[in-house]
Amino acid sequence: MLRSWSLALLLYLPAALADSLPAPDAEFHMARLVYQSNQQQRAWRPWWAIDYPEAEFHLTRGLARLTSIDVAGDSRHLRLTDDAIFDYPWLFAQQAGRWHLGADEIVRLREYVSRGGFLVIDDFHGEFDWQVMSEALSRAFPDWPITPLPDSHPLMSVLYDLDQNTQIPGRRHLYRAPNGEIQAQLWGPAEWHGIHDSHGRLVVAINFNMDMGDAWEHADDPVYPVPMTSLAYRFAVNYVVYAMTH
Repeated sequence: MLRSWSLALLLYLPAALADSLPAPDAEFHMARLVYQSNQQQRAWRPWWAIDYPEAEFHLTRGLARLTSIDVAGDSRHLRLTDDAIFDYPWLFAQQAGRWHLGADEIVRLREYVSRGGFLVIDDFHGEFDWQVMSEALSRAFPDWPITPLPDSHPLMSVLYDLDQNTQIPGRRHLYRAPNGEIQAQLWGPAEWHGIHDSHGRLVVAINFNMDMGDAWEHADDPVYPVPMTSLAYRFAVNYVVYAMTH
């Protein structure tokens, strides 16, 4: 049943991208960043919507189960230029190596996080993707550098202690080793980075060479390793709790 949602995705997206979104009806909505791509999109879903709607289906229910937060059951899809974006303080951006942000979007991104918004960037890999992602962020935050997040960062222990440097891959990167174990083969090692504002608050969390969205999407897939999905859930909970308390 869940997989059949993907077949109806193109019918669903226009409603999700309506110019006039309803007001938030829960304490927490997962918001997805809608952007123009610098590459041709897949015919069956745009790059910004990778892993939708299955990732949201699993993650929102996990957040509701693991926390006391009132969580909406689906995401809202917003452009940076949408005024409604300020109603959604937790923004999720996938495939940032393929985004193209115009000058007005760059200005709005700075305003969004300056007014309390929290951006999570996920599912991009390799040097080219990093350059595309970091170039946009350097335009938005020329005085706030991207820095690695150490294990001692408050994000890593705000609720769960995240002391496992386990790489969280997309399902397409998994293969079965000769010994029968499911292993991952990606562009490089997992890296956690972030941007802090002038008050030292983390405002952008960056998952590089990882795909947490896929771990949420495939939470019910017997091929996807349970430890990786479990870790992706714990990261998501910490990201949300940190954003809502800092």
